[in-house]
Amino acid sequence: MFKRVLIANRGEIALRIIRACRELGIEPVCVYSSADAGGPWLEQAAQTVCIGPPPSKDSYLRIDRIIAAAEISHADAIHPGYGFLAENAHFADVCRDSGFEFIGPSPEAMSALGDKVNCKRLAKKAGTPIFPGTEGGIEDIDEAVQVAKDIGFPVIVKAAGGGGGRGMRIAQDEAGLRQGIEQARQEAAAAFGNPMVFVEKYLELARHFEVQVIGDKHGNAVHLYERDCSSQRRHQKLIEEAPAPGVDPAKREKVCESAAELIRQAKYSGAATCEFLMDRSQKFYMLEVNTRVQVEHPISEAITGVDIVQTGIRVAAGERLPYKQSDIRIHGHAMEFRINAEDPARNFMPQAGLVETWVAPGGPGIRLDSHVRAGYRVPTNYDSMVGKLIVHAPTREQCIRRSLGALAEFKVGPIKTTIPLYERLLREELFVNATHDIKYVERLLAAT
Repeated sequence: MFKRVLIANRGEIALRIIRACRELGIEPVCVYSSADAGGPWLEQAAQTVCIGPPPSKDSYLRIDRIIAAAEISHADAIHPGYGFLAENAHFADVCRDSGFEFIGPSPEAMSALGDKVNCKRLAKKAGTPIFPGTEGGIEDIDEAVQVAKDIGFPVIVKAAGGGGGRGMRIAQDEAGLRQGIEQARQEAAAAFGNPMVFVEKYLELARHFEVQVIGDKHGNAVHLYERDCSSQRRHQKLIEEAPAPGVDPAKREKVCESAAELIRQAKYSGAATCEFLMDRSQKFYMLEVNTRVQVEHPISEAITGVDIVQTGIRVAAGERLPYKQSDIRIHGHAMEFRINAEDPARNFMPQAGLVETWVAPGGPGIRLDSHVRAGYRVPTNYDSMVGKLIVHAPTREQCIRRSLGALAEFKVGPIKTTIPLYERLLREELFVNATHDIKYVERLLAAT
């Protein structure tokens, strides 16, 4: 096992990794930018190293400074968390070449699954369901148009090398597709340094279904069942829940097993998430693989009892997975609410500033992952998420009621947060009945 791990991240995920390290007897080292000096999570680290000024490009994205911090702190390994450099294969390669274990997949596995076109080829081999569309990146627009006509409009143009809604265009007809390909290419080149795009069938009333998987360096891989992430806005998730409500158990098992087989074939070590869209007949189509721990991993931990972050550290140190697929069962229902410092009433305007009031909820089945406390100043330089509220209960109905109670207890001020929005969404008939889709939040907000 490692003696010292450097955490190349900030905020709540840095604190989550710190706690996992402490339980494993590992000394956690944190890097930070000058904007994060005095951050509450830094108090829990064994050592801290400043790596630059507030802009991410000058601190958390500076590979040379992170490696230097690992060297001067005598770390054995580097944990990227999520965001920043977590899915950067070059960073993983530099860590390895510099003598530090990267707590995540190998650069080769990350590249193989991170490229959406190549990932689709691997998924096809593994029997993982994929969208009909172009076989690879688009070279001839006329051929792409013919593929779209064969599978039927609408279609979506997607960037091969990225995600988060960038490099995406939905096309309802041939003219829209031709224009969308050019626009997506330009956006993908600017955002990811890779202009390659491809075309897939587009589902208009789909649910977002994702499978948590984890593998080790000995060829073993398991799934921790699935999460439903259909409550989202502009491709950004708001509420996640596990397991996905209303899914046929046989179909659940089949798609989850195919996700585990995909990462097994990719020789993948560490935590990953295979993302799917599900249509109304519960047919699944794979979107992509996220080659890192996800923001919403705690709800999978809640329903399975598996510590995903600790397991990721253990397998990076060369240990075998401590459980088989037959050991993993679903217990109850869990939901996660991303508490963002944003004002939903003003088009989700970011709310940087001093947090004067911070009263966290409590009680059975309530977990709060956050780096914030009263007196903390939310900076302008980074993501607006200030915490994650995780609620677990025996049934989905009980989980909704418990969540409403926890949200009512949660007091944050004077900055605005997404808490009132969640209180509203939990009472919406579509959500309560689990008949919602990935566009329902946007339709709801547009109607008010």
